[in-house]
Amino acid sequence: MPTSRVAAIAYRFFFAALSLAALFTQLFLVTIALGHSVVNFFGYFTILGNLFASIVFIVSAIRLLQGKSSTALDVGIRGASVVYIAFIGIVFSTLLRDVDLGSLIPWVNIVHHYVMPIVVVLDWIIWPPQRKLDWKAVGLWMIFPVVYVVVSLVRGAITGFYPYPFFDPTVQGGYGGVAIYCAVMVVAFVLLAIAVRAIGNLRARPLTSPK
Repeated sequence: MPTSRVAAIAYRFFFAALSLAALFTQLFLVTIALGHSVVNFFGYFTILGNLFASIVFIVSAIRLLQGKSSTALDVGIRGASVVYIAFIGIVFSTLLRDVDLGSLIPWVNIVHHYVMPIVVVLDWIIWPPQRKLDWKAVGLWMIFPVVYVVVSLVRGAITGFYPYPFFDPTVQGGYGGVAIYCAVMVVAFVLLAIAVRAIGNLRARPLTSPK
């Protein structure tokens, strides 16, 4: 088995395990132990993004072990995980760094908001897609963020729980302020998706030769 393939498999299994360990530590030792809502826990984009990235890492590593191509995975799923986790790192660093994180365990915070965004982006650069991606990929990658925003706003209006302050109209001075934040985030998502596609296309090659 080529050295590059072995390295990719080990890399993805290790960081998927680290991210999942952080997720379940926070879930069981804090959320469940303190009687907080498990549904709300999974309402955070950080949690969903890290869970998604971990699953993608595991699935892609297994496919590499089996010697299977991951072309379709690159287009519909793997690229999406890069966009989402990179967005998490950027938003946390720019908008949420000084927000009170409550009972969030410090090392979990580091893994989910700093380590995983860097790790997943590096994975995309070091082991790029096996073929070039068309513009349809950008549209596919945007589906989940749009659905997430809509669900978060609707659920927040019903339950009063907003995962982030920029979704809360009582914090933003009404839905006008929320709409501005959402519009900016959608634009940021699109630009990030375009950048991820461009990087993937620039470095697209089969994962066959040793490095």
